Amino acid sequence: MSDDAFGTLMASADPPLIVLTTAAENERAGCLVGFHVQSSITPQHYCVWLSKANHTYRVSLRTAHFAVHFLTPEDFTLAERFGTLSGEDTDKFAGLDVDLDQFGVPLLGACPNRMSLGRIAVLDDGSDHVCLTTRVRSAHTSGSFVPLRVSSAAHLVPGHDSEERAVQP
Repeated sequence: MSDDAFGTLMASADPPLIVLTTAAENERAGCLVGFHVQSSITPQHYCVWLSKANHTYRVSLRTAHFAVHFLTPEDFTLAERFGTLSGEDTDKFAGLDVDLDQFGVPLLGACPNRMSLGRIAVLDDGSDHVCLTTRVRSAHTSGSFVPLRVSSAAHLVPGHDSEERAVQP
């Protein structure tokens, strides 16, 4: 298989970027995600793939509640913050307008286009990401919007390389 061909095909897909947030035991976490998709119409399910190198992944193992925030080009600074900083040594939420939902999940005030999710299952196939299969608990939008796409943030340097694997707590 050609890695170049795979990369070219994936670049042409150019998915929208989201920020996934969660919390467990009063520890907030969030990360920039490019791997996500609707996975069922009825019932409404959504899948999100998290890098095993991320602090958010480790927090996600201790909770069943998440929020997905859809970004617009005006939200680039949020993409940069949640995509380049590590939650291990930085409070990504500091200085932001943040509310908590009924489960303590941080909701970014700057992102009105979002969903609240409940975990159904986690699939770990041995790759560098795990798949969270979730049930959509609620969805909110301010109307039609243009999403911020992976191609617009391709130059950002992640807080962790995908090859890094954190030691499990």
